[in-house]
Amino acid sequence: MCMNSNTENVRDELDFEFLGNRTGQPYTVQTNIYANGKGDREQRVNLWFDPAADYHLYTILWNHHHIVFYVDDVPIRVYKNSGRAPFPMNQPMGVYSTLWEADDWATRGGLEKIDWSKAPFYAYYRDFDIEGCPVPGPANCASNPGNWWEANNYQALTAMEARRYRWVRLNHMIYDYCTDKSRYPVPPPECLAGI
Repeated sequence: MCMNSNTENVRDELDFEFLGNRTGQPYTVQTNIYANGKGDREQRVNLWFDPAADYHLYTILWNHHHIVFYVDDVPIRVYKNSGRAPFPMNQPMGVYSTLWEADDWATRGGLEKIDWSKAPFYAYYRDFDIEGCPVPGPANCASNPGNWWEANNYQALTAMEARRYRWVRLNHMIYDYCTDKSRYPVPPPECLAGI
């Protein structure tokens, strides 16, 4: 599932991408953030449960302070608006969900291929909810303190959320572009922002 702007060459986009798994191995979720057309901000987490066995809650909290990706109320990714790097907040976004063939790179870096004999493939949703500003919205929508997601208690992780986030990073994170020295010999500026 992703939130995406319509201006493709300078798009903003927030992605939850399920990369599949090898039977018996954890499922991997990749998050990515595009801002002003610049992406390549991937992080990958092995889930601590089988997401195909039951419904789970996937949430993106996006305000002008940070973007937080949650799985069942556990933060798995935090991207701060530090002012050091582009941050998506200047154009309207929509929500899209797709299934797409990515076996040349997605599952274990392209090692696992799609078993087309198991097609068709389905994704199911329930209790889908989106809260935000209507489009076209007021110019100050992204920083309007009247929106619940802009309130003080949503400007940073709570102490419990910070503990859970550290747990995910220590036990379940398998890739972080901020630490990929082959791609980024000097870490991108947003990587210095911390949580």
